[in-house]
Amino acid sequence: MLASFFAPFLIGLREGLEAALVVGILVAYLTKLGRRDALPRLWAGVGLAIALAAAIGAVFTFGAYALTFEAQELIGGGLSLLAVAMVTWMIFWMQRAGRSLKEGLEGGIDRALRGGVWALVAVGFVSVAREGVETTLLLWSMVQGFGNRPTALLGALVGILTAALLGWLIARGMLRLNLGRFFTWTGGFLVVVAAGVLAYAIHDLQEGGALPGPFGASATVDPATGLAAVGWAGFPFGWAFDVSSTVAPDSTIAVLLQATVGFMPAMTWLQVIAWVSYVAIVVPLFLRGVRANRRPVPAAAAAPPTPDAAPAAASATHPNGAS
Repeated sequence: MLASFFAPFLIGLREGLEAALVVGILVAYLTKLGRRDALPRLWAGVGLAIALAAAIGAVFTFGAYALTFEAQELIGGGLSLLAVAMVTWMIFWMQRAGRSLKEGLEGGIDRALRGGVWALVAVGFVSVAREGVETTLLLWSMVQGFGNRPTALLGALVGILTAALLGWLIARGMLRLNLGRFFTWTGGFLVVVAAGVLAYAIHDLQEGGALPGPFGASATVDPATGLAAVGWAGFPFGWAFDVSSTVAPDSTIAVLLQATVGFMPAMTWLQVIAWVSYVAIVVPLFLRGVRANRRPVPAAAAAPPTPDAAPAAASATHPNGAS
């Protein structure tokens, strides 16, 4: 289904491109230094980071089968909260550190070359592991929300492979991409996705009994029906709305809305409050960061790169700038 394919694809594309650009900067700098002999150690670290992300995804996916339903919901909700925290932190970290990303990575390479074999392996591992673990958590939470749809997993894989291809083309100088605009728009999309993942985490925690809600004894009950109340009568531990009779939970429109804005045909009051609060706090901060990155760079900081600078490094120096 197109709806469950698109959001994981875009997340895989954005996060994968971040990792690809980081690796491109590291490879370009080692090549510039004439230290291509050190590349195997760098690639070993990158490979370990990818293996870690894959292992975490496998443990979360297959380990849940041995748990009770309540335990699955609690773990799923907790991991979704962790994913939201990591994604939110990464968005703002990229806004702040994007302009000095290249210099920081090159400094890490310089220090590693003065160290032992494992120092450069560690640089490759740390540089990619952060994006890998974050992507795994976010995609795992999203796929759980889609009911383990194969199309969601396919979308994530295609997005990551597309990012790897784009990163290679940029490193080769065969493609010029406005990285500032790309990361700004996808960052805004990730904010909304994170709000949806937060709402889904609240749903899981309510089903698992960690938070009060319409699934247990703490539900706000409609006296006429004895069921969890809907609407204002259901505040605070009932349903904020339930339009399942109009919008089927497995319909294309429902899946599309859940993938993009976190909408579910039936949402509890705690879910709605969490979604609105997150958007109300994070969106203004994100927009403030976007405006700050569009301010002119001081002349000294905007000096042109040296003629032998690699295309990938030059393209990725200001991933969140106004390029």
